[in-house]
Amino acid sequence: MRKLWPLLIPLVLVVVCVPVISGYGPEDKESKPAYGDTLVVGSIGEPSILVPMLAGDSASHDVAGLIFNGLVKYDTDLTLIGDLAESWDISQDGRVITFHLRKGVRWTDGVEFTADDVMFGYKTIISDKTPTPYKGDFLEVEKAEVLDKYTFRVTYKRPFAPALSSWGNLPILPKHLLEGKDITKTDFGRKPVGMGPFILEKWEPGQSLTLKANKDYFEGRPYLDYYVYRIIPDQSTMFMELRAGGVDMMGLTPIQYTRQTNTEYFRKNFRKYRYPVFAYTYLGFNLKHPFFKDKRVRKAISYAIDKKEIIDVVLFGLGSVATGPYVPNTWPYNPDVQRYDYNPELARKLLKEAGWVDKDGDGVLEKNGVPFEFTILTNMGNSLREKTATIIQWRLKQVGIKVNVRLVEWSAFINEFIDKRRFEAVILGWSIGLDPDQYDIWHSSKTHEKEFNFISYSNPEVDKLLEMGRRVFDQQKRKKIYYRFQEILAEDAPYVFLYVPDALPIVHARFRGIKPSPIGITYNIHKWYVPEALQRHHMIP
Repeated sequence: MRKLWPLLIPLVLVVVCVPVISGYGPEDKESKPAYGDTLVVGSIGEPSILVPMLAGDSASHDVAGLIFNGLVKYDTDLTLIGDLAESWDISQDGRVITFHLRKGVRWTDGVEFTADDVMFGYKTIISDKTPTPYKGDFLEVEKAEVLDKYTFRVTYKRPFAPALSSWGNLPILPKHLLEGKDITKTDFGRKPVGMGPFILEKWEPGQSLTLKANKDYFEGRPYLDYYVYRIIPDQSTMFMELRAGGVDMMGLTPIQYTRQTNTEYFRKNFRKYRYPVFAYTYLGFNLKHPFFKDKRVRKAISYAIDKKEIIDVVLFGLGSVATGPYVPNTWPYNPDVQRYDYNPELARKLLKEAGWVDKDGDGVLEKNGVPFEFTILTNMGNSLREKTATIIQWRLKQVGIKVNVRLVEWSAFINEFIDKRRFEAVILGWSIGLDPDQYDIWHSSKTHEKEFNFISYSNPEVDKLLEMGRRVFDQQKRKKIYYRFQEILAEDAPYVFLYVPDALPIVHARFRGIKPSPIGITYNIHKWYVPEALQRHHMIP
């Protein structure tokens, strides 16, 4: 699933080394877990809808992930383990998966979960009436069967490498509530019923979402009574709320991490963490725009941007240079692709070869009487992207390109500009999962509204490689396929791959049970607790 950062859902990667995760603050002392208290999390983005298959933003998936479950999920060592599936069998040729479901699990309205719900979720996501970019993986299924109340089987048309992991992305839906209804026209997206650790209690538009503990959660009732998701569009304001006690957890900006939290107050009252994140930020071109159809122009812009400058100035060194759609230290990552190190002279040369020259001496290149001027769009509230856009604006000015920067509110940015292809260039981010399949982002068939190839990239060899990569199970063979895929992307330069940021969460020190791992810190949120003596909030009976 995608995540336009503040986000787009997972694609998928396997790490070959465990990231170093650092934190500081009071050490967890032995204390007895206790029920109670509230975790208040700050976010710059508001969810759009809480039906995961209809949402493309990270805020929606962050909240929906507390309410819904898939059949499988990733463990802390990046292996797949059961979620709603207790176990599974896979045929020798990899085409048939038989899921054995947990028994006794109930939807939060009390109705028992069965294989019929899995089938209903599957049929909903593949339906022509469901506008979702996530159906591609499930269209690979040749036959889906409910063998009995607790057994669900799928048979694939042909070998499909991401098959098992894809069932972690399918949101299981309650058939008894949604059968016969148009999921896009019900109020389910704002009043969801799931089986996860929390239940949505209240949604105050533009302000917050309040979730309460699901006392019947099949992995055990969460210790925390409430999880409050506060919408604070400005990160500086959010930081002030953190300092004042209005927020318990947020993602820090690099300057907040390196400077503003290096005080005795923060060392005493908070823990902060740093770890590599499965995500990258990029400058993407609308390849249907006449300026960007020429590969030489895209390469020139790549050479004109100083990525290390962005990492030093914007990220304070808390990140690494991106060279493609995978992050370093993962098995599909190709370290030997063409790199676009800062080289303004080469940028000017390529632009001249493409016919762009400054004829009137005003400092702006022209071609056929048209000045090279375009607008970069990015979302409001993300200071890192705004600063990145400003640096790019300055660097491109040095080679004769005039850039305007426009900030747009998140939902309008996605719905009115990205989905409708009304942009010249954008600064966005992808969060990536743990399988290297990138079909939904780069295949030429995925260019329709609400799909992820919104830059309209098309390359027949890339299409072929993406299709091959899905059919091969052997990791070494897949590695060769995805190495070649990255080489072509580097040559075509449809994006300027900018940087891979570090995740920089901070959490109030009263919360215990946090166990950092390569998949982050919130995977076990239902096991977080606050010792009774330190609790601030108490549920009223």
